[in-house]
Amino acid sequence: MIVLASVIHVIGLGAIELGVEQSLERAKRVGRHLTTFVAVVGATVLSATALHAMEAVVWAGAYLWLGALPDERSTMLYSIGAMTTFGHASLHLSDRWQMLGALEALNGMLLFGLTTAFLYATIRNVHAAVLGTPAAALEDVADMRTVHRVDPTRQSRS
Repeated sequence: MIVLASVIHVIGLGAIELGVEQSLERAKRVGRHLTTFVAVVGATVLSATALHAMEAVVWAGAYLWLGALPDERSTMLYSIGAMTTFGHASLHLSDRWQMLGALEALNGMLLFGLTTAFLYATIRNVHAAVLGTPAAALEDVADMRTVHRVDPTRQSRS
């Protein structure tokens, strides 16, 4: 389940990235900087939220198929609670399935971490594209080179 949800997540983030790139290409012709920034970032956040909901549906389907919870509503509510590590006071898995709930919580933490990194990079890149500054990724590489100077003539000791 963790691998399946992670693969869905990576494919989904890739699709969102393509949408961001297409939006920025269209926005170059319009020229409204703040409107473009708000629209693209807002759509990205909404898409990422929908992606997490789809992954919760996959986990909920597994709980339903296994008979870990009695109905669709309970499985979905439990799944969202587990994925966000929020939990739910009145829903509990039987002893047999409790490890599965903990694994979903672990998976949720990993997926939210990926989403956070993706949103950070997207916001920086959209900001750079809208304001016409150098790409954020190139700035990051330049910053790393400044911090970690590499001397090509120096030999490493093993």
